[in-house]
Amino acid sequence: MEFIDKLINQAKNDIKTIVLPEAEDVRILKATEEILKKGFAKIILLGDEDEIKSLAKDNNIDLANAIIINPKKSEKTEEYIQELFKLREKKGMTIETARTLVTENSRYYATMMVKMDDADGLVSGACHSTLDTLRPVLQIIKGAPGINTVSAFFIMCLKDKEFGDDGVMIFSDCGMNANPNAEELAEIAECSAKSFNELVNESEEAKIAMLSYSTKGSAHSELVDKVQNATKIAQEKRPDLLIDGEMQLDAAIIPEVAKSKAPDSEVAGKANVLIFPDLNAGNIGYKLVQRFGHAVAYGPICQGVDKPANDLSRGCSAEDVVGVVAITCIQAQNKK
Repeated sequence: MEFIDKLINQAKNDIKTIVLPEAEDVRILKATEEILKKGFAKIILLGDEDEIKSLAKDNNIDLANAIIINPKKSEKTEEYIQELFKLREKKGMTIETARTLVTENSRYYATMMVKMDDADGLVSGACHSTLDTLRPVLQIIKGAPGINTVSAFFIMCLKDKEFGDDGVMIFSDCGMNANPNAEELAEIAECSAKSFNELVNESEEAKIAMLSYSTKGSAHSELVDKVQNATKIAQEKRPDLLIDGEMQLDAAIIPEVAKSKAPDSEVAGKANVLIFPDLNAGNIGYKLVQRFGHAVAYGPICQGVDKPANDLSRGCSAEDVVGVVAITCIQAQNKK
């Protein structure tokens, strides 16, 4: 929790408003109580006020300072419907479909709140899939200017402090792009460096390892070629960043292995950002570290989006929700 405590303190410097569309979930309500008690964000809950308050009362949860909005009754609803229709009309959306989505789908309402600057960010996914959470985000908020590849990463807080930045690392992409090509991998690496400096350590240089089953040409295949090409593209585009690859995981994080496998690398043996070659590797990798290494995993956190919108694991705890809301607040602060 040391990492999240640091973000919570930072969030208090510029209070942001975060909308949580899954107010039917007790974990969300418990997290809301904790967030408001700590005083680092304003929270908007979506749903029927009587039902939310009844659920909170049944679970001894204090929501006195939460803002509760019913999408079916809000004076903003019609404005959101019209705006969604305008945004998606060329994609075939009708006004009737827009009305149904805004009034019946809390994730669309939350996304419109962020789009229209009525909230600074959103966090969802406790009881909905990543697709359900991120589809409206990608349709409505979309990528930030200059970004072609929106991606998702996990902040991994490890028990072993010798790795990463005092035990904190970024694993990317572990939640969105199934099989990114070389250009997409390069952009994921660039965005991950920015995320590291925004969320983990603004004064420490991101050291980005492009992972593979090969280190510096020790194996040859199309899979290796992709990571080699991605590394070259990233290095040419951003010579100011420390990006190196392709390299195996042990070469990326273990100094002794790095000395033998990649002795001339400025990244090998001390990487704090790991870029996985595809979603299979990324998803499996973060879960192995989380379960076997007993690491705390926050995410998937979106990067490259024009405004903050983040996903939760459906197995998340109330404490996980608190952490992701804190992360979302810092992202919102950095959107200025």
